[in-house]
Amino acid sequence: MAIQIIQVKSKSDLRKFIYLPDNLHKDHKTWVPPLYTDEWKFLNPKENKALTYSDTILFLAYLDNEVVGRIMGIINKNHNRLNNLKNGRFFLPESINNQEVLHKLISYVEDWAKEKGMDKLVGPLGFSDKDPQGFLIEGFEHRAIIATPCNHKYMVDLMANEGFTKEVDLLDFVIQVPKKVPEVYERIFQRASRKEGFILHEFKKRKELKAYITPVLRLMNESYSHIYGFVPIEEDEMIKLAKQYIPILDPKYVKAITLDDEVVAFAIGIPDFSEGLQKSRGRLFPFGIFKIMKAMKNTDRVNLLLGAVKPKYQNQGLNVVIAAKFFETAIANGIKELESHLILETNTKMLGEVKKVGGKLYKQFRIFKKDLL
Repeated sequence: MAIQIIQVKSKSDLRKFIYLPDNLHKDHKTWVPPLYTDEWKFLNPKENKALTYSDTILFLAYLDNEVVGRIMGIINKNHNRLNNLKNGRFFLPESINNQEVLHKLISYVEDWAKEKGMDKLVGPLGFSDKDPQGFLIEGFEHRAIIATPCNHKYMVDLMANEGFTKEVDLLDFVIQVPKKVPEVYERIFQRASRKEGFILHEFKKRKELKAYITPVLRLMNESYSHIYGFVPIEEDEMIKLAKQYIPILDPKYVKAITLDDEVVAFAIGIPDFSEGLQKSRGRLFPFGIFKIMKAMKNTDRVNLLLGAVKPKYQNQGLNVVIAAKFFETAIANGIKELESHLILETNTKMLGEVKKVGGKLYKQFRIFKKDLL
């Protein structure tokens, strides 16, 4: 039978869109499902403000009356305006290993983006760099972690066959936790921590984090403005993010430095709970939450989600103060590895910091591009 592409319009269609990966990845050992409650929120304008300032469209592909593929088209008008771009994006692509299925899905998004006046299509890319981005191109043997893609290898080949080429790569490193904090870090830590006015904050309880989340996100807005795909977070979004993420953060792995009560540096890590997500199949209820909490408690790996130093205080050793304390906490809690999360290949400063502590390239992701003629 012919491949049929339909636009998602009903709740039934949306359910098929959200849960399709369950079927396509059922034998994919390194795939980790998303938290499906978050997927519903992501696609709900009442929960995700980005949907109110972006144009979006969702498509499903059918073959023999079975859903075999999906794709989302996004035009982030805020990002395009801020960066003087006419970029459309494709996101959440899934397909069986069939060129015609992917061709039809991506063609529908291309045509939609051209009708909207776009001259380029990039992806996989969501509303911002905080959404999973890129196709995995190296490191298929390693299990995925939160907020990173895990695609079948054939998806990269299918995309290349559609005329897409490299836009930018993102690198993920694994860092072995030493038995003790490196001496060079100790020396810099002692020197930097004596600087007048700077105060290091560590946390024991989640409720202690509430006062810091919004200042941290404001600093992220200031420090991440140059990062590919980044869109500043508005104040009301910050409140929602705080409510969403504080319950899953482990306070031990949040560090902040203030100067005159202003957050000027921070780092946030989270115990790797990907095994728990696999066992729960991405469902919190009825027992998924317990599997996720158990995985967080028993893991020997921490994923580094976010970190930044206020631009005018960079090169003053604040990053080393935080890194030294992060190592200290990891050592005390039996953590063996830190995973860097995704770093742009153009972010030479961050790449240098990771390599300085022995980070080894673990996975590589690629955002693709295609001119819309």
